[in-house]
Amino acid sequence: MTLPTDPASNLAALIRCPSVTPIEGGALSTLEKMLKPLGFSVERPVFSDDGTPDIENLYARRSGNGPHLMFAGHTDVVPVGDEASWTHPPFAAEIAKGEMFGRGAVDMKGGIACFIAAVARHLGSKGGLKGSVSLLITGDEEGPAINGTTKLLEWAAAKGEKWDASIVGEPTNPDALGDMIKIGRRGSLSGSITVNGRQGHAAYPQLADNPVRGLMTLVEALLHPVFDNGTKDFQPTNLEVTSIDVGNPATNVIPAKATATFNIRFNDTWTAETIQAEIHNRLDKAAKRKKYRAGKTTPVDYELVWRDRPSHVFLTRDDRLIEALSGSVKAVIGRKPALSTSGGT
Repeated sequence: MTLPTDPASNLAALIRCPSVTPIEGGALSTLEKMLKPLGFSVERPVFSDDGTPDIENLYARRSGNGPHLMFAGHTDVVPVGDEASWTHPPFAAEIAKGEMFGRGAVDMKGGIACFIAAVARHLGSKGGLKGSVSLLITGDEEGPAINGTTKLLEWAAAKGEKWDASIVGEPTNPDALGDMIKIGRRGSLSGSITVNGRQGHAAYPQLADNPVRGLMTLVEALLHPVFDNGTKDFQPTNLEVTSIDVGNPATNVIPAKATATFNIRFNDTWTAETIQAEIHNRLDKAAKRKKYRAGKTTPVDYELVWRDRPSHVFLTRDDRLIEALSGSVKAVIGRKPALSTSGGT
């Protein structure tokens, strides 16, 4: 039996699985076939929630005496878009000029392929594994991410699983392999604001209530002033407006409502609860202003809806793990990686 010691072969097998969220596409089955010959027990729990598709996940463990290292990742990928625009088929794993092409090659089937190869090679060495190793792999990272990692962690913890350290195989290098190790991540929170107005003709604005004007007032309050100037370990908290929609193709009609969606990445100055409270406070104050709404006597009529679950800010404080990873990169690649909490997923 051939063991999965070659990361390129592992990656090719995974790329050939069309695992576009929420479709498993054979990716978890491929992982199971790689892991069982290595002595891993494999379970594939399915999670569901209202308004979301059922998602299959995978948890595999090889037990030993010593610390427990968990590798976390996902096999789902984003849609391929216009397949005709690809220079190589998205699920063929073709190699050209020493590079493998395919959807998910970087994010993040490549990381999973390498981790499995590393474990397989280590098992074949004289020392073997002195502790426990597990893989926590979801099929719901690129989608709503409701039936994925969070539920899988809760499920595993309920079974008594405990981990001493975890490595997440997401791509983190801005320019070259070994450039950077992420030791934390800002929290993430998304929401939408809908302003209700009164539809009317653009030639008779006095008979209407333009919700776009009210929305401008609220959006400005979200963007200014800045939330903070950053901390020792994190970039400043930042909010980005990601879409604005009025549902109105006509150029001479004042719309009845206007909606803006936003995403905020917050640092350790805040928690999900305190940043939500800050946004509520800003919007309530701004709704009473008359800027952009000359002649209006009532506050902006708005509704704020939080989307999905918030992702919480975290920072790795295990110096032994950080030093071990940095030392490994330096030994293999020849450069010392920067330690960063920038960016996100």
